[in-house]
Amino acid sequence: MVRTMTPDEIAKLPYRPCVGLMIINPDGHVFVGQRMDRFQDAWQMPQGGIDPGEDVETAALRELAEETGITPDLVAIEAETAQWLPYDLPHDIVPKIWKGRFRGQEQKWVLLRFHGRDDQIDIVQPHQEFSTWKWVAPEDVLATIVPFKREVYARVLDEFGPKI
Repeated sequence: MVRTMTPDEIAKLPYRPCVGLMIINPDGHVFVGQRMDRFQDAWQMPQGGIDPGEDVETAALRELAEETGITPDLVAIEAETAQWLPYDLPHDIVPKIWKGRFRGQEQKWVLLRFHGRDDQIDIVQPHQEFSTWKWVAPEDVLATIVPFKREVYARVLDEFGPKI
């Protein structure tokens, strides 16, 4: 049974270090995947924890393969956010994720230019995160994202926008 946590308990928790991936195709559209868990209509860009000893680039390329099946030779890393961008999870989710050890995530985002073909994307992976995926225009990304991540996504779009 998952225990409940008070807002004060949650506020004392640290953020989980994480990398976020904005993958752009040759048309300037953004990869988003539909999460398999937690939310009915929960689209997001790939993201994942930074393992001990990993730098941001290493974590980004590992997460890229784990969540999309895209190999490093099919992308070019074009940018990284200047700052770490935190977000808090809704309080009812905190005790259910990561054994209640984190209040949310603090992310470094990486802009990746995809040079491959759509048939080289394979979301069916051992720890599959997405049930389906699609390319969306940058201006449509925020409308597809779960509300608690929108502020971070808006900041990523603002920072990477000129490079898209």
